[in-house]
Amino acid sequence: MAIEGSASQARERRIRLGMVGGGSGAFIGGVHRIAARLDDQYELVAGALSSSPERAEQSARELGLDPSRSYGSFKEMAIREAKLKNGIEAVAIVTPNHVHYEAAREFLKRGIHVICDKPLTSTLADARKLKKLTEESDALFVLTHNYTGYPMVRQAREMIQNGELGAIRLVQMEYPQDWLTEDIESSGQKQAAWRTDPTKSGAGGSTGDIGTHAYNLGCFVSGLELEELAADLDSFVPGRRLDDNAHVMMRFKEKDGVRAKGTLWCSQVAPGHENGLKVRVYGTKGGLEWVQADPNYLWYTPFGEPKRLITRGGAGSGPAAARVSRVPSGHPEGYLEGFANIYSEAARAIHAKRNGSKVDPAVTYPTVDDGLKGMLFVDACVQSSKRNGAWVKV
Repeated sequence: MAIEGSASQARERRIRLGMVGGGSGAFIGGVHRIAARLDDQYELVAGALSSSPERAEQSARELGLDPSRSYGSFKEMAIREAKLKNGIEAVAIVTPNHVHYEAAREFLKRGIHVICDKPLTSTLADARKLKKLTEESDALFVLTHNYTGYPMVRQAREMIQNGELGAIRLVQMEYPQDWLTEDIESSGQKQAAWRTDPTKSGAGGSTGDIGTHAYNLGCFVSGLELEELAADLDSFVPGRRLDDNAHVMMRFKEKDGVRAKGTLWCSQVAPGHENGLKVRVYGTKGGLEWVQADPNYLWYTPFGEPKRLITRGGAGSGPAAARVSRVPSGHPEGYLEGFANIYSEAARAIHAKRNGSKVDPAVTYPTVDDGLKGMLFVDACVQSSKRNGAWVKV
């Protein structure tokens, strides 16, 4: 299991971590800090935790950071930390989307590894520039499409790679929520305000915020690449400037002699849904279904046979799931553990780079390439919807 190490393994020094954003009141900042701590691979030592100097200072105090390593801007932090003998080795960027590119650039060009929240950037142009910067840098870039860290997601992917579903024909992805059913952004709700502001969120609303997660998950599990899509985007709440619901049809590139089809539904105006992420994949030999609400379970149906439940760590669960599990079967693991798996996979890659060794081929985490695919997906959705649902090449 992931938390177990052999007696012969030497303890790697913790990675010195900085954080941009994620200060007081920021939900996702706390999630990143828990994820980084869970397997004891990182130590948070510096931060530019808010665009407000006062809030940044207050947040640093709350987290017990050395006041001399609390910064008023990410650029100031990048410049000074790069010069320190004990400066940060990696930085977590957990800001609204429009800050991602500028912040990542400052650290990448100084050789500091970047762990960035999704989506990659707020614009496709910035995403392309960030990919180029990453290719030119010696530093790693990790994107926290955290749902790829769940053990049973890894199990599903492994089964498909092993041919247990045969050639893939259908992929169905959905991620409905209900929290934007009303116009809460006008009331000053901070999380809603920036997510519905095109200058901060980008061209996509629900498509960028949660649609990219569903799309990434479907591609990760199935191993398919998108070729073209047709999208119908809506802003149901009057006055809302970005989409709050999307229905997307997909055509994937041919694989194993089959050109698979897919559908994606993402919504933030679906009452009764909280974080209803789900993926279903069907092939010539069988089907799989995984639901985030029950992350330790994977339903598998070989064609013509009874439906089977595979549990994390249980009978039928394979090595891909086992290497990112921490506790025995029957003890639930969830969102935070899956998120932590992305940080731990990143740590393995950072340790290998630090030691000048090859990273274990089993190490898997989302990269800048996955982020660019997400941005291309959002852009194609917006373009298609503007053309009344026309098919758009990705």
